[in-house]
Formats: sequence, structure tokens, C-alpha cells
Amino acid sequence: MKRFCLALDLKNDPKLIEEYEVYHQTAWPEITASIKDAGILDMEIYRIENRLFMIMETKDDFSFEKKSEMDLNNPKVQEWEELMWKYQDALPSAKEGEKWLMMDKIFKL
Repeated sequence: MKRFCLALDLKNDPKLIEEYEVYHQTAWPEITASIKDAGILDMEIYRIENRLFMIMETKDDFSFEKKSEMDLNNPKVQEWEELMWKYQDALPSAKEGEKWLMMDKIFKL
């Protein structure tokens, strides 16, 4: 199993943050299916203020490239991603079109 940790910001607007959380409490079934189909075994998202932190546990053969290709060919995932941009702000170091950025592990006990 692999573990990945990623970060993303939300627009710093309490109303938008609340809407974003509601969407994730009732994520579309096509979205959760696409996550599982890509080999993601577990996914959690945490928030403090407008900063998000995601932990993903995946199968050993998981790849972001494969997941990205699957997402590009899934109209419902594309619809979801477009909707989520209403709420999301890329981190300052993100390249054009990047959302979630991989975090570096700096400590382990």
C-alpha cells in the first residue's frame, strides 16, 4: 500500500467553505466510484481555516497519471472538477491548472 499527502487551499469565504463541505458530505456516487476504480483504498480530507490536507492510501500499482487519464475520460468527474474550482484556490507554487499538490514527509516516528 502507498500513502500520499496533498494540500490545497479554498477561497477564504465562509459561505463557500460551507458549501464545499456540504458537497463532500454528499459526494456524487460517480465521484466515489471513480476514486475507488483508480485504486484508491482510502481518502480523507481535513481542513483548518481555508487550507485542506488530503491523505490517500492506494494500491501498490496506483499512479496519478492513470488516475488523471481516467478522470479526463469521465464526463461526471470533469463536471465535478469544474464545479469544485468555484471553491478552490491553487497554492501559490502550483502550475497552471494544478490543484492538489504533493506534500513532502519531513518527520516520522
